Amino acid sequence: MPTALIAGGLGVTGRALVEHLDSDPDWDVIALSRRSPDFETKAQFISVDLTDRGETQAALGELREVTHIFYCALSARPDVTEEIAPNIAMLSNLMDAVEPIATLEHVQLMEGNKWYGSFLGPFRTPAREDDPRPIVRQLYHAQQDWLVERRAGKDWTWSALRPHGVWGLSIGGAMNLLTSVALYATISKHLGLPLCWPGSQGFYDRLYNIIDVTLLARAMLWAATEPAAADNAFNINNGDFFRWHQVWPRIAGFFDMEVGPVRTIPQAVLMADKEPLWVEIVAEHGLKPYKMADLTNWAYADRAMSATWDQMASTTKARQHGWTEAWDTEETITLQLERLRRDRIIP
Repeated sequence: MPTALIAGGLGVTGRALVEHLDSDPDWDVIALSRRSPDFETKAQFISVDLTDRGETQAALGELREVTHIFYCALSARPDVTEEIAPNIAMLSNLMDAVEPIATLEHVQLMEGNKWYGSFLGPFRTPAREDDPRPIVRQLYHAQQDWLVERRAGKDWTWSALRPHGVWGLSIGGAMNLLTSVALYATISKHLGLPLCWPGSQGFYDRLYNIIDVTLLARAMLWAATEPAAADNAFNINNGDFFRWHQVWPRIAGFFDMEVGPVRTIPQAVLMADKEPLWVEIVAEHGLKPYKMADLTNWAYADRAMSATWDQMASTTKARQHGWTEAWDTEETITLQLERLRRDRIIP
């Protein structure tokens, strides 16, 4: 039986894979996280600080059953160059603990459109996997280079996935646009306001792509088990491009709200004093007692929604290697919002 070791098991991507494999009887799952899971799962969770080499060796040094590593962990830093050293150390510590003892078949990295310099400004779109790297080196480049070098002469293979806007749930995650939108809409409705777009006009109107985490989890498993995908990096998204002004009315309709005008005000400022109001909403609707800080990072939402350039990646390479699934973003944009409602995270 294959055994998945998922580093970052409670982040938005790692959690999605844990939940996906929960329904697959052909896989055993070990997930790594400093926190305990907030949901029922068959996965074995191990609390470990991957930045601590000794602790990592002690916690993982007996996991001989591991066949597939899905590396979704991230140590975020204010500057992209500062992220390289700690994130390489975490990956190295994990590999040094597991690789010598396990019958390893595959190692997968979770990357993103940051690979193409999307955080720097306009870049070539739709981005392709073999596009020249931007002048600023960052952790995705460093991790992939490190892994490719480590792979030389080994029996295991590697893959890397490059989603951009990941549309799904995480608790305590540093990057989650879904929950930012959901909380912003919930509070706006509670105050009797229309659903105004809080980001830049440019981001509202430019082309973008996301991937629903349910689809991402299936793509992760495909890239890790499809022989034709071995030793490759792939852009991955729903399979289409859209503009936020096209889907914003659907989101407003989900909350039974009118669409308001664009009001570019930092959400970190708008929400700075709203925690007491959120506590009232939680009590009124019998929601799970999460704080806003558990569910979202307003500073990340502001950064993500401030870009004024197209952010698009081609999935042609993945399709050429056998990936066939695609979702219509405009049709499916509310599916994860429905999940938040079912899980009593929003009313």
